[in-house]
Amino acid sequence: MQHKKEEYINKISEYIESYWHRYGVSPTTRVIADGTDLSNSTVSRYLQYMRDKGMIDYRGHRSLRTKRQIAGDAGRTSVPLLGAVACGVPKLAEENIEEYVDLPVSLFGRGSFYLLRADGESMTGAGIGPGDLVLVRAQDTAEPGQIVVALMDTEATLKRYFPEPEKKRVRLHPENDSMEDIYVPSCEIQGVAVKVIKDLH
Repeated sequence: MQHKKEEYINKISEYIESYWHRYGVSPTTRVIADGTDLSNSTVSRYLQYMRDKGMIDYRGHRSLRTKRQIAGDAGRTSVPLLGAVACGVPKLAEENIEEYVDLPVSLFGRGSFYLLRADGESMTGAGIGPGDLVLVRAQDTAEPGQIVVALMDTEATLKRYFPEPEKKRVRLHPENDSMEDIYVPSCEIQGVAVKVIKDLH
């Protein structure tokens, strides 16, 4: 039994690493089962055992990492890329994770971050254009003037944040002279933009 346990652990670990190397994300339980010829229940049981023993790191959907991967990626941090956030007409920032992106800690630091793909023209004055990736520090508070991901009902938008408590409202300011400020009674801060990753043309 002990020999079989080590064999299965090695088989699952090697499959996770090879899959990461090939696709840039970790495999699902079903994919691991198919790739290792083990049952779903066996893979689930072993993943739980390996996590309990500190052999793997698991932080949610498609983010399995083996101990060897973690050691090799000590200088990198894995950040989830979520759906697009509007920089013009606000629209829902999809909470499904498209993929994980590895970023160097030396440039971006550590913390609770996520990436959003900018959509629209309203923040071009701040250097954020359509298709740019915006690195957001997840937090629920912000200072006046910071660029935030603001949630209004079910719509999220990227704007400069100016609370106006004396008028019982929040002003969300686009960095585009052709667009007007948005005024809302309140909004939920979902993070503060800290960096932009863009392609040079």
